[in-house]
Amino acid sequence: HVQLVESGGGSVQTGGSLTLSCTASGPRNRRYCMGWFRQDPGKQRERVAAVHTLSDDTYYADSVKGRFTISTDYTKSTAYLKMTDLKPGDTAKYYCATAPGPYCLEPDRYNVWGQGTQVTVSS
Repeated sequence: HVQLVESGGGSVQTGGSLTLSCTASGPRNRRYCMGWFRQDPGKQRERVAAVHTLSDDTYYADSVKGRFTISTDYTKSTAYLKMTDLKPGDTAKYYCATAPGPYCLEPDRYNVWGQGTQVTVSS
């Protein structure tokens, strides 16, 4: 089955930028949706962005619109989350996940997850 590995987290100051990567390996089995979620301890998990790897349709949470950009490479096996103008409120562990297409907008459909990568934004 498909496996996901994230990378690119780290610590930055307010206003800084980071780019996260998520590489999928193994059979995709029509898992055309790739999404980024984040969760801080004590808070609810939030879906940050999603992309349909066939149509390239994208979705963003209101909290990150205009600051974050989700994209894929030409093989559609790696998804990126470019994060700019980072704020302390963006501090969380970021997870990559996949869902079968056409369920990119349904958070409960994401059922294959990476291990997560920590993003910390200091003021």
